Amino acid sequence: MDPIRNPYAPGAGQRPPELAGRDEQLQAFDVVLERIARGRPERSIVLTGLRGVGKTVLLNALRSAGVRASWGTGKLEARPDQGLRRPLSAALHVAVRELGHPAGDQVDHVLGVIKAFAQRDAAPGAKLREKWNPGIDAPATTGRADSGDIEIDLVELLTDVGGLAADVGRGVAIFIDEMQDLSADDVSAICAACHEISQSGLPVIVVGAGLPHLPAVLSASKSYSERLFRYQRIDRLDRAAADRALVAPAADEEAEFTPEALDAMYAATAGYPYFVQAYGKVAWDVAPRSPITAEDITVAAPEAEAELAVGFFGSRFERATPAEREYLRAMADAAMSLAEAGEEVDETESVPTSAVAAVLDRKPQSLSPARDALLKKGLIYSGERGRIAFTVPHFGRYLRSAP
Repeated sequence: MDPIRNPYAPGAGQRPPELAGRDEQLQAFDVVLERIARGRPERSIVLTGLRGVGKTVLLNALRSAGVRASWGTGKLEARPDQGLRRPLSAALHVAVRELGHPAGDQVDHVLGVIKAFAQRDAAPGAKLREKWNPGIDAPATTGRADSGDIEIDLVELLTDVGGLAADVGRGVAIFIDEMQDLSADDVSAICAACHEISQSGLPVIVVGAGLPHLPAVLSASKSYSERLFRYQRIDRLDRAAADRALVAPAADEEAEFTPEALDAMYAATAGYPYFVQAYGKVAWDVAPRSPITAEDITVAAPEAEAELAVGFFGSRFERATPAEREYLRAMADAAMSLAEAGEEVDETESVPTSAVAAVLDRKPQSLSPARDALLKKGLIYSGERGRIAFTVPHFGRYLRSAP
């Protein structure tokens, strides 16, 4: 098979040639955009799921839908070491420019508010040269979104941006990836702002994406957050969608898979979109000709698994300290012990924290620093009190097979 024509794309956030299994979310978002544009009430959206299920890809696809609807859109990726003001200001700067509001003075006023919001990130008494400049030509507006209280400022900022969008009969959508990495104050501010703009009927929505525990993060910030957002769990692909993700791109290149090859691919990938792309790429390269057969999948499997071990699993494992790696391996061993005892263990290998402590023969309290650090790094999450799980599917299997 010609490697130049290989259609598969195993990359972080890289859109696959066939975005299979996400039609429901895309169609629902089109409805949201149209309802808001017509002044109908709608909630902001939160996408949750494990690593490798395509949350970022879907987030980008939803943003593309917003662009096609002539909305103003902006995207940011939350980071634990960064506050909300700077990245959100940059995202809103893009969104306001996309709106194309005809009244330059009104646009300059809102851009000035965005600039004031961004520059409030500087330390008190900072000199002008020490303040971050978001690249906005308009002067910073005084007395609007610059109080220093992120919750007050964000409400004022989105109110002004929403008013600008309403003037032109469109809306603004803010897309936030890795939303669980926002600080508690920033999460609280976003919830408060969403609450306010919803009550005001302004055409502004937030579309967030994050790990499975993101709803709990939002709920811990504001008790009413469960009514602010429409939560959508993004999971692995079912068999039909996984097959389409492989077959459709191959057909575009005048190639195909045998039914047995598709059986073998689903058994190997379990329908996780990143795995589907990774196995598909290697299977294409090793297959001598079309159709790609089950034998080709068998030949491709070791190389695909080796690439996943380095780029998908290994890169995350390397971020952990020795103590954290010990904790991760103990989680994998605890999950294996539970499975051998007849308990059901899912792909996240959720286990009690007490079981991890038992494997290491340590008191649970002594393991808290390692566990908390892994939570902050996004390698594990707590779906329920007293239990811990991997954010990466099949990570336990990788750890048990690693030297």
